[in-house]
Amino acid sequence: MPAIQVQREHQLGMAQARRMAAQWQARVEQEFDMRCTVDKGKAQDSIAFERPGLKGCLLVSASAFDLQVQLGLLMGVFKQRIESEIIDNLDQLLSEHAPESRPKPKPKARSRAKA
Repeated sequence: MPAIQVQREHQLGMAQARRMAAQWQARVEQEFDMRCTVDKGKAQDSIAFERPGLKGCLLVSASAFDLQVQLGLLMGVFKQRIESEIIDNLDQLLSEHAPESRPKPKPKARSRAKA
């Protein structure tokens, strides 16, 4: 069976990693018709997902995301495309949540006193 494994380290912390994983879950449920099951743990959560021809798990920790996907024989033909979509989706979410991607607050305007 063809397999895909993607690991991304991050500095989000567990609370923000969980929020990002929930966004990822909502996307795959809506866009790819996945059925997801979430198992929250103290140090690591897992999101199991599946649809015909594909199943996998996203492991979420305070410092990394580890995505493992098993493709059925028919889906294996599209492995490169599926892997590319998975990586793009995960990297896009990570860039949206990266601390340096957040807009910096604008300096407050100083008011001039009229004489």
